[in-house]
Amino acid sequence: MISASNLTKRFLIRGTPLIAVNHLSFSVAEGEVYGLLGPNGAGKTTTLRMVMGLAEPDEGYVEICGARSDGQSTEIRQRLGLISTNDGVYPWLTVREMLLYFADLYAVDLDVARDRLLELAKLLDISRFLDQRCSTLSTGQKQRVTLARGLMHDPPVMLLDEPTRGLDVVGSQTVFRFIDLLKERGKSVLLSTHRLDEAERVCDRFGLLHRGNLQHEGTLAQLQQSTGKEHLVDMFIALLNQPPNQPTLTSISQAESTTE
Repeated sequence: MISASNLTKRFLIRGTPLIAVNHLSFSVAEGEVYGLLGPNGAGKTTTLRMVMGLAEPDEGYVEICGARSDGQSTEIRQRLGLISTNDGVYPWLTVREMLLYFADLYAVDLDVARDRLLELAKLLDISRFLDQRCSTLSTGQKQRVTLARGLMHDPPVMLLDEPTRGLDVVGSQTVFRFIDLLKERGKSVLLSTHRLDEAERVCDRFGLLHRGNLQHEGTLAQLQQSTGKEHLVDMFIALLNQPPNQPTLTSISQAESTTE
């Protein structure tokens, strides 16, 4: 469902070349949750932007359900759903109005959109406030509306970018149930998060990024065997202690401070 092949992205930061993503390849199968994990600056956001078609790779391509990023970017966006903590809601629209609006953006037939709205409202327990303005919703309610919005056009692939950031335990449980729903429906899920305990709970496989390189990939059991570490946190600490083999944004800033 998702296949990234040789993805590479370079930037020039204050005259210093930086490889943000370095020949990255991975795949996510139907009904699988793949955790793309790494510390700040690892290349996760750049990778997600290339998958979404918001950044053009310098090398490589992404293929989603047969559509390739090097020529079919519009088709790729139609096959994607995105859930991010950076997403907001339109405060002066009701929940119903906003969800139908997003369905219309993807050219979903109105009758189909109405039926899907009612189905998602029941699944995510938002029926009782469908006709409230979004500005009146609590943080947890807004998050559930955001989850519903991502499925209004029924995409085969979902990207989840820090979906539980800022949520309490109850809100996080809603996200976990949502991920279970995606798996039941055969969606391919690409998850990026800093909450490693949550990633261990919901992901089937992991890709550990560091300085733009895919350092480890596999199930938790496979990662434990290859790294000799039991938990993702310990694996991350080991990665952070590796000496850099290329300039990073942090090293560039430190060098400039020393020069000054």
